Amino acid sequence: MSGEATPFPQESADTLNTSGDTSAEVAADQAPAAEAAAEAPAASADPEQRVRDLEAELEALKAEHETVRSQYMRIAADFDNFRKRQSRDQDDLRVQIACNTLSEILPVVDNFERARQQLEPQAEEAQTIHRSYQGLYKQLVDVFKQLGVSPMRVEGEPFDPNLHEAVLREPSDEHIEDVVIAELQRGYHLNGRVLRHALVKVSMGPGPSGSEAAPAESAPAEHEA
Repeated sequence: MSGEATPFPQESADTLNTSGDTSAEVAADQAPAAEAAAEAPAASADPEQRVRDLEAELEALKAEHETVRSQYMRIAADFDNFRKRQSRDQDDLRVQIACNTLSEILPVVDNFERARQQLEPQAEEAQTIHRSYQGLYKQLVDVFKQLGVSPMRVEGEPFDPNLHEAVLREPSDEHIEDVVIAELQRGYHLNGRVLRHALVKVSMGPGPSGSEAAPAESAPAEHEA
């Protein structure tokens, strides 16, 4: 035998290299599976704890849901109150505008009423004008009715500072004290609301005969606006 080393065949070296690469790939593929297998016992080790965790998470979600629901209900209620308040304010504004406008027209109605009571035309031509005049007055009254305006009926009624404004007080043998005995200026309602207070004369009850009417300084004259 000679002293020279005999080299390994090339095929054997390639085989070794291929085997080494294969073992490394197998080990890399098996690593995640091994980790999952290691974690699986830990996850399933205490199912009761897992249930408790899920129950706690469910309770937290329920509490969060209830909080959001309460906030929504509050916002919805606030918005509903705002909408109602806006509608009420608009209604009040419309009524106030109507009251102010109609109050400016009422003196015209008073003048028509005074003329109707005082004028008594005799001639045919004057009667024709008077009938036309009364037709215009009736048309005005009908418009007021359509708008919800109605006159007060006050004579013989107990004095009410919410409806009447006492201008005079005088003794009366026919009426007890604090009863309206005369209407000096007609009052009006607008859909149940006082449009204008009636100016009235109020009885002081039976008194000395021949006594004169006294100013209503002592009469309660307060009324609502």
